[in-house]
Amino acid sequence: MVNQNYILENILTGKSVPFGPKGQPSAIAKKSVSGVLKVTKLGFVDDEQADPRHHGGPEKALHHYTRDHYQTWLSEYPDINPDVLKVGGFGENISTSGLQEKDVCIGDVFRFGSATVQVAQGRQPCWKLNVRFSFSKMAALVQKTGRTGWYYRVLEEGSVEQGDALSLIEQPNPDWNLARIQNVLYVDTLNRENLQALASLKELAENWQALVQKRLSRLEVEDWRPRLETPT
Repeated sequence: MVNQNYILENILTGKSVPFGPKGQPSAIAKKSVSGVLKVTKLGFVDDEQADPRHHGGPEKALHHYTRDHYQTWLSEYPDINPDVLKVGGFGENISTSGLQEKDVCIGDVFRFGSATVQVAQGRQPCWKLNVRFSFSKMAALVQKTGRTGWYYRVLEEGSVEQGDALSLIEQPNPDWNLARIQNVLYVDTLNRENLQALASLKELAENWQALVQKRLSRLEVEDWRPRLETPT
C-alpha cells in the first residue's frame, strides 16, 4: 500500500462563467478557499459544474490533481502562460503533493476531513483544456501523458478545510492504478482480457463501465476527436 497520509494543501471551488469559442458556461477556473467547507454527495457546497452531462454528479463529486504535475508542464512547455498553469488551472477541487496517478487505484477509500471519499474514475480530458491554456493540443497531451487527475465519489458526507489530512484507509484493487487503466483505455486499446478485467471492477464509475462494455461489444475504439479537439 502507498504512503497513507497526505496534506490538503489547497481546497478549491469555482463558479460558472461564459467560456470557449461560443461562450459555453464553465466553472473550470477554481480558486483556493479557506475555512471549513461542507462535503456533500455532489461535492463542495460552494462549487459549481456548468455542464452536468459531462461534469459533476455523484461519480465526479470532487476532482483531485496533484500539484507535482504543474512544474512538469512548465518545464516541458515553457510558453504556456504561468498565470494559468498553477494550482486550480485544471479545475481541481483538491491539491496535494506526492500522490499521483501511478499511486492511486480505482476504489481507493480516503478519509477526507470528516468525510469519506472513494476513487471512482480518472479524468477524460476535453477541449476546454485547450481553451483554458490557449494551447490547441493540451487535452490530447493530458491524455497521452496520463497526467489527468481523478474523481471521487463521496461515501460519507462531512466537512473539510485546508491543512486537513487525506488518509488512505482502504485499497480494494491494488493492481489497478490509474496509470494501468490509462494504458488499457488509450494505448493497448483492444486487449480483450484487460478490458474484461477492468469491467469487472465493481468500484469503477458507471460511465466508464459503459465505455468499456461498449468497446468490448463492438471491438472498436470510440472516436476521441469530439472530446479532444476544440469546436470551431
